[in-house]
Amino acid sequence: MNRMRLSGLIRKEFLQIVRDPSAIAIAVVLPFVLLLLFGYGISLDARRVPLALVAPNSPQAQQLLGGFYRSQYFMPRRYATMSAARNALARRRVDGIVWLRSDFGRRILGRGDAGIGVFVNGVDANNATLISAYIRGVWSNWLAQEARDRGAAIAVPVEVEPRIWFNAALRSRNYLVPGLIAIIMTLIGALLTAQVVSREWERGTMEALMATPVSMGDILVSKLVPYFVLGMAGLALSVAMAEWLFSVPLRGSMLLLFTASGLYMLVALGMGLLISTVAKNQFVSATIAVVATFLPAFILSGFIFDLDSMPFPIRLMTHLVAARYFVAILQTVFGAGDVWPVVLANAAGLCIMAVFFLGLSWRLSRKRLD
Repeated sequence: MNRMRLSGLIRKEFLQIVRDPSAIAIAVVLPFVLLLLFGYGISLDARRVPLALVAPNSPQAQQLLGGFYRSQYFMPRRYATMSAARNALARRRVDGIVWLRSDFGRRILGRGDAGIGVFVNGVDANNATLISAYIRGVWSNWLAQEARDRGAAIAVPVEVEPRIWFNAALRSRNYLVPGLIAIIMTLIGALLTAQVVSREWERGTMEALMATPVSMGDILVSKLVPYFVLGMAGLALSVAMAEWLFSVPLRGSMLLLFTASGLYMLVALGMGLLISTVAKNQFVSATIAVVATFLPAFILSGFIFDLDSMPFPIRLMTHLVAARYFVAILQTVFGAGDVWPVVLANAAGLCIMAVFFLGLSWRLSRKRLD
């Protein structure tokens, strides 16, 4: 490679990026918008759930209902009859019902075997599971308090003392925002790079490049360097927003984070360059990039959906998705720190993919018109 020719080609690509508003929008504006949407608009937590309460006016029932009113997870609403509460559940005005029978107080003071009826809207299975768990928590806390007030002991064979590691606050934002960085870098690396070579063919400038003494290696490197810089700039913006705007803790090394991100950026650039080399049309290249890189990164990387809960054949397929390895590194570095067995194993997978895609792109690129 000739250094002067290469620097000239890189400068040309930078100028082309500056003159192309869509590239700037994808690299800067899109990460900002996506982080705002996922950080503020999307949550896997069940909080302030509308809950119907049907209960008598006995002191014991009112004490139990007080636990729901004090909980940050519920927005309780009193209903006089069970039929009215069922109607509210059917109309999606509430997501659950807690029903205390009219003899609740008498049975608690007597035989001590009063139960409660719980009805939960199961359309959203994840939300229904969380609501059921929260209701059981309020019920258990009330039982313990009632036993202490009566000077009795609750016969519990096992006492559970939970310790939550890596995300003690149980904020889904701490899980979603790091994974979103992989989606953003996939968009910048694969989607933008998928159009660089095809754009040259469409505009007729590839023939002019081939008539010059530059090598195909010069052309490919000049296409990669500007978008690598653009991708790392998008990473810096994403990390800054994650830490300062969304208060997502970064427990690992910043150097390790940027090194792993640079490695994944090479993979994304290799995939985009390969698509751009094979498809000499910008629309076709962009469509293939979305289907082959963005959608797998969104669905099969563990960004939102747990990989272990997927069927075995699908789990095997996820090993072909580069974002899977990067998401694992991001969630580890942000949540747990520099856990080297996890980082090195996934970094090895990214290295193999980077060599494969970049090598295949170079192999298929030839300085000829056919």
